[in-house]
Amino acid sequence: MQEIKEKYFEGERALYGLSNTILKNVTFGEGESPLKETKDLEIKATIFKYKYPLWYSNNINITDAIFETMSRSGIWYTNNISIKNSNLQAPKLFRRCKNITLDHIFFSNAEETIWTCEDITIKNTEINGDYFGKDSSNIYMENVRVIGNYVFDGAKNIVCKNCSFVSKDAFWNCENVTLINCQIDGEYLSWNSSHITFKDCTIESDQGLCYMDYVTLENCILNQTPLAFEKCSNIKATINSKITSIKNPISGIIKAKKIETVIIDPTKVDPKATKIIFIEPVDREVSVSDQNQEGE
Repeated sequence: MQEIKEKYFEGERALYGLSNTILKNVTFGEGESPLKETKDLEIKATIFKYKYPLWYSNNINITDAIFETMSRSGIWYTNNISIKNSNLQAPKLFRRCKNITLDHIFFSNAEETIWTCEDITIKNTEINGDYFGKDSSNIYMENVRVIGNYVFDGAKNIVCKNCSFVSKDAFWNCENVTLINCQIDGEYLSWNSSHITFKDCTIESDQGLCYMDYVTLENCILNQTPLAFEKCSNIKATINSKITSIKNPISGIIKAKKIETVIIDPTKVDPKATKIIFIEPVDREVSVSDQNQEGE
């Protein structure tokens, strides 16, 4: 491989079509699309200052890089890209990309980032910004912290382990999601989603977990989560805490230490289709039949 070291480039398409090259300690200044239609690049300790640096590229490995604010919309239509130990300041990075690997990344502004992408692995990363991961699929995340609303709207085939989310309307319109040992804080969690599983998670969500099908909670804690499970079907929930209130679940089983308020309107749902099991303080099984039923 050829090597380019300690260089400064500016102007449009500065290294257009470059291939089979190592770039080290390079800065790309003002000028759009410096590495458009490139392939087989090793990029090390490099700074991107301007727009659209990597479009229509393939087989890109990046370490110790900086994408400054104006390198927005920086990585689109690019396949097989790995970025490690890097700071990404620009919004709208990654659109319609495949095979993305991110490790030890700091996204200071991840607004509208990773949209309509496939086959994504993210580890040991901090993400700040709204609408992260929209309409993307085949996602694995581990040890990731997310602060930003509407994360993964319309996404599918997601596994998250040891992650935290501070996010209003997280995981809306999703399919096939598993969260393991995660902390989630934000209103209206997971509406309109199907086949979603929470294992060993701590959740706080005003009116969270509603309008869902095939929702499973295993060994979870629901802190201050009122009006949960509205219009949810095929519920399998084991909650190791109290639930503030549930409202009009369609069907399934809910086990909890205590439910402060159960609201059932028989004109909207069949009360017999949802079964409630009180773990504490009363060890008994209850079929919901009344419009308002106290959990004790």
